[in-house]
Formats: sequence, structure tokens, C-alpha cells
Amino acid sequence: MKNLLLAGVLGSMVAASCSTANQAQSARNNDYKLKGTWQVTNVDYDKNYKIKPFDEGVDVDCFVGSQWKLVPNNNTGSYSLSSNNNCPEVTTRFKFDVTPGRVFSFKKIPSGVKAKSVKEGYFLQLQNQSPNAFDLVQTVGDTPVNVVYHFQKIN
Repeated sequence: MKNLLLAGVLGSMVAASCSTANQAQSARNNDYKLKGTWQVTNVDYDKNYKIKPFDEGVDVDCFVGSQWKLVPNNNTGSYSLSSNNNCPEVTTRFKFDVTPGRVFSFKKIPSGVKAKSVKEGYFLQLQNQSPNAFDLVQTVGDTPVNVVYHFQKIN
């Protein structure tokens, strides 16, 4: 009887660990679908608010046309803003992750700083993912405002 009970407990533990492993693998597969260079084609938000995302000190419209390079195998990336329409030229490196709950988190890595020493970052919801496009939704402000970044794959 003890052996039967022990076998049942072990069997349920194996099934639970396989389920968790499958969820992790599914999240990892979604990470790899993000591999490549992407361009922000549009940013939707309530125009009654002045949005300056990711502590860059620039208007959210400066992110339209920005290029984001994502390398999922080592969870690194960068985004580049081009100097046009009164926007400065900026390139920012970051580390990112996508959780099984489809949260895209990233932390900016300043030059000469190790990623493990950076404790703060940003959390956005990954939505509408396809092979050639996806959206990142950021909620900002005391009165929550959603900022939706629409991405299109370049290569």
C-alpha cells in the first residue's frame, strides 16, 4: 500500500514538473520569435497626456521609426532613435525577458555597467504577436494611460 501511495505521489510530481517545463519552453519559443530587427511603426496613446517613455527625456513620438534589435539567445537588445523632428539620436542597450504571462521586461544597461548591477527596469505586455509584427503595451502614470508601441519586423 505504501509503495502504491509513493508511486502515485511521484507520478503527480513528474506530471507537474513536465507541465511547468512545457510552459517555460513555450515562453522560450515566443522569445525566439522576437529575434531580429524591428521598427516601431506607430505609437497609440491618449494625446491629452505628455508621455516621455523609458526615462529618455524625449517625447513618445521620437520612438516612431526607432529600431529595436532583439537577441533572445542571450536576452540582449538595443533600441536606436534617429535624429529627426527635434529628436536626439540615442542608442540604448538593454537586457530583456518574456515571462510565460507574456510580460516583456527590460532594463537599460548604461555603458561600462554590468547588467546584474542594474535593479530597475520596465514591464510591458506583449500582445498581437505574429511572425512579422507585435505590440508592446506600457501602462504609465498615476491615472493609468496605456501606450501601445506597434512593431514591424525589418529582418
